[in-house]
Amino acid sequence: MSRISRFVVACTFVLALTSALQAAEKTTGLDQSGKAELKSAGALAFGPEGVLFVADPQGAAIYAIGVEAASKSQAADEFKLAGIDAKVAALLGTKADDILINDLAVQPNSGIAYLSVSRGKGPSAEAAVLKVTADGKVSALSLDKVSYAKVALANAPSAEAKDKRGNSQRQEAITDLAWVDGRLFIAGLSNEEFASKLRAIAFPFQSADDGTSVEIYHGAHGGFETRAPIRTFVPFNVGGEPQLLAAYTCTPLVTFPVSELKAGAKLRGTTIAELGNRNRPLDIIAYEKDGKNFLLLANSARGVMKISTDNIEKQKGITEKINDKAGLGYETLDKLQGVEHLDRLGDKLALLLVRTKAGALNLESIALP
Repeated sequence: MSRISRFVVACTFVLALTSALQAAEKTTGLDQSGKAELKSAGALAFGPEGVLFVADPQGAAIYAIGVEAASKSQAADEFKLAGIDAKVAALLGTKADDILINDLAVQPNSGIAYLSVSRGKGPSAEAAVLKVTADGKVSALSLDKVSYAKVALANAPSAEAKDKRGNSQRQEAITDLAWVDGRLFIAGLSNEEFASKLRAIAFPFQSADDGTSVEIYHGAHGGFETRAPIRTFVPFNVGGEPQLLAAYTCTPLVTFPVSELKAGAKLRGTTIAELGNRNRPLDIIAYEKDGKNFLLLANSARGVMKISTDNIEKQKGITEKINDKAGLGYETLDKLQGVEHLDRLGDKLALLLVRTKAGALNLESIALP
């Protein structure tokens, strides 16, 4: 073959490869490349293969970031990494007490964990996303040169907005994420009178609508609430109908039918449990074991709850003030202390971010209880 022919073949190959990459980006919806300028890194969720959603509450936006696709489906390896906060801090060039791990998400079919991190404190903290493997390797996901997409939330609380206790409402513009059937579900606050919101945004991103204003009856408080944000939620079928199970501070568990999440609508959820006050739910997962379905809920003051969902579709909504607990029952798992975040690690394991009594953070897996 002549040099000219080889040159033509090489050019053809490069053009074909470029076209394929452009087509792949178009397919996945990652329509930008370069630096993803996150102002903060909060809740995480995996979407289509090779796409990680990162909440940026300070920037009032969601980023879809391209990550390395899982090479193959494999059994998840067990994690037992002591002092993950120190490892993260060393990688970011700071001290362990100067970082905050905001969320963890396990990439499906890979057994790789991703962490969203704040380096520093307050709204000026730097955002970082890190990757952790079961063998203890911690690496930063470079945000300087990535394929990504971004969607902004137009009606987020202003950067100056505070609640009655002086806490930033902007930080709660996005409190949790979940990816289901081509849509990203987003919980958080808006700047509207009915502030608590659930949004459903299709991916590839087009734009974010105003979301659904959600209202609940809080049995422990004896009244309806429209401004309290959902702290954590998980998709779950109730009687064959897709729902979102949402946990709030103090600690009502509420269902919202996915079919009724419509832009501009107001929706009252069904409070199916009151799990105890003076508590903040931190993270929740759903799983199946021995033919039965359960929820695992980590909390700030009430440990980790294993909640049975037997007959959940028959659970009557709580509509009157209660003094203690009501609705779905649960078991507190006394052996699990200090759990701040959790996610599924395959079909049989859960991955936990655990605060020790000494104050360090460990990343460790357990068999689903």
